[in-house]
Amino acid sequence: MPDITPFLFVYGSLRSGFQNTAYAYISQYFTLVSPAKANGKLYDLDDFPAAVPDDSAQHFIVGELYQINDADEFSWAIAQLDDYEGLYTENEEIPLYRRKLTTVYWNNQQEKAWVYWYNGNVEGKPLIASGDVLLYKQEKNKSGKP
Repeated sequence: MPDITPFLFVYGSLRSGFQNTAYAYISQYFTLVSPAKANGKLYDLDDFPAAVPDDSAQHFIVGELYQINDADEFSWAIAQLDDYEGLYTENEEIPLYRRKLTTVYWNNQQEKAWVYWYNGNVEGKPLIASGDVLLYKQEKNKSGKP
């Protein structure tokens, strides 16, 4: 049986600030615990952000920490998010993301949480230096850059 860690860390379209339809799904099954961060680098892939782990502790990804409302529903709820994040592929396609337990930091605490890490190549893609995709998009909109 897979590890049933009840926490989920999100940094992109699943964050509350995006008002994505997938967020409505998350809020049915998970409760927002706190703003949080995880070691990693965030890249702009135009249509979506891509996070890759970085154990150097020099780069952080800004996001939100959630906890499952009902532990009995965890397997079903996380499977729906796995599908949304492209973990299920057909034939020999490479999954877009992989889900991995990662240490997440919040309110001077730390917790193991599931994070969806990008499974592709980020070479040549712009680094989101702040680690915060919402802030990055706001700044891009103000500057008028596409």
